Amino acid sequence: MEQINFGKTKEGQEVMNYFITNSKGVKVGVTDYGATVTSILITDKNGNQRDVVLGYDNVEGYQRGNSYFGATVGRNCNRIANAEVTLDGIVYKLEKNDNENNLHSASHGIDKKVWSVLSREENKIVFSCVSKDMEQDFPGNMQAQVLYEVTEENELIIKYHAVSDKTTVMNFTNHSYFNLGGHDSGDVLEHVLQINASHYTPVCDSKSIPTGEISAVEGTPFDFRKPKKIGKDISEDFEQLKYGNGYDHNFALDKNGEDVEICAECYCEKTGIQMDVLTDLPGVQLYTANFVDGENGKNNAIYYKRNAVCLETQFYPNAANEDNFKKPIFKAGEPYDATTIYRFSIK
Repeated sequence: MEQINFGKTKEGQEVMNYFITNSKGVKVGVTDYGATVTSILITDKNGNQRDVVLGYDNVEGYQRGNSYFGATVGRNCNRIANAEVTLDGIVYKLEKNDNENNLHSASHGIDKKVWSVLSREENKIVFSCVSKDMEQDFPGNMQAQVLYEVTEENELIIKYHAVSDKTTVMNFTNHSYFNLGGHDSGDVLEHVLQINASHYTPVCDSKSIPTGEISAVEGTPFDFRKPKKIGKDISEDFEQLKYGNGYDHNFALDKNGEDVEICAECYCEKTGIQMDVLTDLPGVQLYTANFVDGENGKNNAIYYKRNAVCLETQFYPNAANEDNFKKPIFKAGEPYDATTIYRFSIK
C-alpha cells in the first residue's frame, strides 16, 4: 500500500495519507486525521485522471478548515436543535457551534482526531477511534471503526461500526464534496442529479432545523425523482432555497427497510463520470457548497460557492429530538452499523 507523510498536527502528532486502489486505476486517498477521504482518482471518458473530491494538500489544511471536506462526521452528523438532547431522561447540553444549535457534534469532533489504523491492504483500510464519556458532551465511551474499501466494480464502500457503554446518539456520515468534472473545474450546476425521494424535510428558517414535517417534493425545486441539472431550480423564488442559500436539505429516501439500496445518481457530461450513491440509512443530505467562499484547496485550487455537491447519507437532522423521525439513539452495548457506497462508472 502506498502511503505518504501528510504533516503534523498543531499538537505534534504525525499524520499519514494512505492510498487504496483497484486494478482498474481507481485510487482513493484516506488520511488517519479524521478518517478523511482526501482524493478519489477516476479515469474519465477521454482517458484523463480526475480527482473528483475537494480537499487540501496536507493535514494543516484539514485542521484549519471548517467545511468538513471528506471527513468522517460523528458521533452525530448534521444539526441538533438548541444544542440539547435527552437520553434516558437526562438532558445533555451540547456545544452551540451553529447559532444556538449543534452542528456535526462539536467544533472538535472525531473529524479532528488522529485515528488508529486497525488493518490495511492494497484495496482497503480500517480506522478506529475512541470517543470518551462526555467528550463532545455526549454520554458513553464510544468505540468506532470505519472501513474504506475499493472494489473491482469501481465502488468506494464505507462501513461504520460503533458501540457505546451508555445510551448515546450515533449517526455518522462522510462529508465528501464531489465535483465529477474534477475538484478544480468550477461549479457543479450542470451536473445531472437524481434522488430517489418523494419527500424531504423542510426547515424552520436559515438555521436549518427541520420543522418535523415530511413534505412531498412534487411541484417544488426539491423534486429530483427524474434526472435534472443541479442548477435548474436552485435560484427559484422558493422559501426553502432562500433558507439554505441553495440546497442544504435532507431527503427522505424511498426505500424499504434497511437494505443497501441506490438513493442517488449524479452525472457530469463533460467527463462522462457517473456516481451512484447507495446506503442502508433513511436519509441523504443534499448540500451544494453554498457557504464555501474562496477556500484554498489542494494543488493551488481555490474553491467557491457551488463548486461541489455533497450527498451525505444519514438519519434525519435533529432526529434524536423529533418523534416523527427514526431516532439514532442506541442503548449501551447496542451496535451502530451502517453502509454507504459511492459507485463510479463512465457513460
